[in-house]
Amino acid sequence: MNTPSPSTQAHLLSSVEDAETRLEQVGYLASAEIATASFLADRLQKPILVEGPAGVGKTELARALGQALGREFIRLQCYEGLDEAKALYEWEYAKQLLYTQLLKDKIGEMVQGTGTLSEAADRLASSDAVFFSERFLLPRPVLKALLSDTPALLLVDEIDKADPEFEAFLLEVLSDNAVTIPELGTFKAKHVPRVVLTSNNARELSDALKRRCLHLHIDFPDRERELRIIRKRLPEVSRTLAEQVVEAVAAIRKLDLKKAPSISETLDWVQSLALLNAESLTADMVAATLNLVLKHEGDIQKAKSNLAQIAQA
Repeated sequence: MNTPSPSTQAHLLSSVEDAETRLEQVGYLASAEIATASFLADRLQKPILVEGPAGVGKTELARALGQALGREFIRLQCYEGLDEAKALYEWEYAKQLLYTQLLKDKIGEMVQGTGTLSEAADRLASSDAVFFSERFLLPRPVLKALLSDTPALLLVDEIDKADPEFEAFLLEVLSDNAVTIPELGTFKAKHVPRVVLTSNNARELSDALKRRCLHLHIDFPDRERELRIIRKRLPEVSRTLAEQVVEAVAAIRKLDLKKAPSISETLDWVQSLALLNAESLTADMVAATLNLVLKHEGDIQKAKSNLAQIAQA
């Protein structure tokens, strides 16, 4: 394991309790499992794989952990077809072309006296290093996290949406904390980045990835924790209304839905009800505002057919 440099030592989490406190200071109310995984990932310098349904706060955990550690937050959003070039680096071709135009007189001097195209090409090849140098290198999230002058946290969001080949490439880079660029050589990380990978379980991830990561599964919060989140984020909302919304959301999540309400949608619902001057959550108010927590018409209709159950909750 790499020894943390003095510049990063001050930001290390000292204990599970310290992790919980620091996460709460930046607005994230962590469970004991989340705080423990965050502490271990920081001290072991290992990636943490966070799995769970959409909307439970996986991305928000990565953002909060970066703030709690005082690290630059860098995000790589995964999608089908994502390749090494888009995640690691690419060359600024437009800038290279501009330099070519500006240096065309110099290039003319270089090829002067050559008798064939082959000879001219050979002379120009000797200057490849000029155009494939760091001044034309455009770092993408992975390389940016490795080369950052300040300690960084890299979020690889929704890794399950990327192809298995990209998953294998990412593992190799993160295992060595280094990358080789053919034209420039090998770049080692200036500071070992903290890495958070998230997954919505769209596909099964490889055993190789799981072995190299700490694992954390986040589900929807229990009623007590969700109420704490609402009270922290929206302290102006009455406790009675917040409690009623938490119970109603819990009842909605028990239905067979295409997408259960996320924590952010719960917050939107509470805030909207407060703006509507609702003092309590009636059946009519639930019916009128279900579109704030459910995003599919089929789910809304299913909830309306269970309106009495939701309102009574």
